[in-house]
Amino acid sequence: MAGLERMASMDAAWLQMEEPANLMMITAVLWFDGPMDLERLRGVVRERLVERYPRFRQRVVPRALGAPRWEDAEDFDLDAHLSTLRVPATGGRAALEALVGDWLGVPLERSRPLWHLHLVKGAPQGDVLLARLHHCIADGIALARVLLSLTDAEGAEARGGAGDAAREREPPARLAAESLKAPRWMRMARGARGALRKGVELVQEPILAGDLVREGARGAAALGKLLVQPPDPRSPLRRPLGTRKLAAWSEPVALARVKAVGQTLGGTVNDVLLTAVTGALRRYLSSLEASLEDVHAMVPVNLRPLDEPIPRELGNRFGLVVLKLPVHLEDPRRRLREVSKRMEALKRSPLAAVTHGALAVLGHTPVALERIAVDVLGSKASLVATNVPGPRQPVSLAGARLAGLTFWVPQAGQVGLGISLFSYAGQVTVGVASDAGCVPDPGAIVAAFQEELESLATTAA
Repeated sequence: MAGLERMASMDAAWLQMEEPANLMMITAVLWFDGPMDLERLRGVVRERLVERYPRFRQRVVPRALGAPRWEDAEDFDLDAHLSTLRVPATGGRAALEALVGDWLGVPLERSRPLWHLHLVKGAPQGDVLLARLHHCIADGIALARVLLSLTDAEGAEARGGAGDAAREREPPARLAAESLKAPRWMRMARGARGALRKGVELVQEPILAGDLVREGARGAAALGKLLVQPPDPRSPLRRPLGTRKLAAWSEPVALARVKAVGQTLGGTVNDVLLTAVTGALRRYLSSLEASLEDVHAMVPVNLRPLDEPIPRELGNRFGLVVLKLPVHLEDPRRRLREVSKRMEALKRSPLAAVTHGALAVLGHTPVALERIAVDVLGSKASLVATNVPGPRQPVSLAGARLAGLTFWVPQAGQVGLGISLFSYAGQVTVGVASDAGCVPDPGAIVAAFQEELESLATTAA
């Protein structure tokens, strides 16, 4: 049949891993300074998303035996993937967070291409775009870059930049210079050396794991080490999952302030943010009179060279590391030192990157076995943490200026908590998505994160 293509095994695993209580969706929330025109948005989405990336106009065809297939949707209708919602103007942030939480628990329609954009009207500061995309299309970092490729630098549309179709447009979130015409192995080696030299975080960017690429058996060894780690201790963060999901996010925080704290106390921007996350979890668990044991965070690691364009076929190309957060430490300064120490140890170990070898092990095993492996990995952590740098300068989408952004990747296995950090235009936002049975008040973790940043700033002063 024309237009029929076998789905990669890594992508198929995320498709078949989905359960009603744990949807394999990547969700992004973008808020703007003013209103957005739906027709103008439709034109941008058609040109830069649907026409550029085939997956956004293909449906999934399941098979009784073997991997599912991608099939061109002959009846594709953009209007079925782009809709308008409304929140009451008097509802404020709470109404918007409630709406996003509700949609976190709604599966995508399997008979259509697996994505949907909701333009939300009525929010007091401006319109909001809620994006829901299935993990089988691509990993979170790739989809973040794809979504940001819809945007323009400030004033670009007025200069006619939006209509330039002469070359594929790179997203504003691009983290590396344009690729030179060097052999692939040389580019990969340069990227690995550069990331190690800069200490993974890329110094000025708040990122948990950079573009570290390794070859061969070390990847399989890293995966084996993850699999034999004991499960995370039982706590209120680890409970049976249900179908009701919740979301909350912070006001943007100035990255310059975070950097100043790190310079005074002796840590990177990334160390400070992770320390604030750790302290927030400690505050939250203390409020429940729970045991203050260290907890593990599952961290996605990008394995796609960031100096190359995202391929038209998209797909998943990432690994996982597990970082132990020192929740037991009360003093913020000691906690920062310990986070920095553990990050340094992680970077120097085989677990600093789940390599191409480990990715190949997972990507070429039968889907059922791959799902078991991910479930086992999920038992090793209490949360999924992502921290991704976005555009350093303001951007706009369909003529509306982007004010902020947060997003969440799925929580594999029985993990019911996701914490994301996304930087944009000199600010960083923390977002919390949770299963209602695990964390019934994600806003409490957001508030605790902000309190921890204040505590670190006070300690620095």
